[in-house]
Amino acid sequence: MRKFWLLGLLLALAGALAFGSQAGTTNLTGDYVEVRTASVFAGACHYNGELVTTGRDAVMAWRVTAGEWQGVDLAGVRAVAVVSADANLADRQATRRAEVVIDSAASATQADAIVAALRSKYAATFGHVLVVRRAPVEFTREAEAYSVSVPNVAELTVRAMPNHECCKMPHLVWYDPLVPLAGRRVGLTLKASFAGDAVGESWQQAGQNSAFYGNFAF
Repeated sequence: MRKFWLLGLLLALAGALAFGSQAGTTNLTGDYVEVRTASVFAGACHYNGELVTTGRDAVMAWRVTAGEWQGVDLAGVRAVAVVSADANLADRQATRRAEVVIDSAASATQADAIVAALRSKYAATFGHVLVVRRAPVEFTREAEAYSVSVPNVAELTVRAMPNHECCKMPHLVWYDPLVPLAGRRVGLTLKASFAGDAVGESWQQAGQNSAFYGNFAF
């Protein structure tokens, strides 16, 4: 009897471990880049000058390289979100609005799945999602150079900072990415823009250390 009890305990423990491992399984992985309307790497005076006056908007972009969500294969799917808030995005209490764009090349099933995944993981970052729509989304990456474009909505071009200065002087990185990232780096925004709509007013960025990039996984 004692042997059977011990065997049952071991089987239960193995089942719990298997469930825990499955629950922690990474479903989606890929490339991510964002541009904010405030410098994320800067001197203290520059940071303080922007903290309460700007930094309320961002363009976020994902390219799934592998994985599935709710049984739907999402490899190759691209998505963009434009987020606007009534205070700097570092303020977690700020009221946020978002527009989500899914690449028109994705199937309807893939679009539904990626929207569900993004809402599940980034609800607090998005806030109130006003619009979810389909449009061509271009997302290219060459080493540490990123280019994203949604016609008549948003675009960005980001490159690595010279000598990866954000790694050498981490005390000058004032924000965290809006998405948890592996290998997080600060990027130089060559150009970025949002055309403006119900989410927020139009804006442009150029020549500032206002980007984050890296690999996402969830």
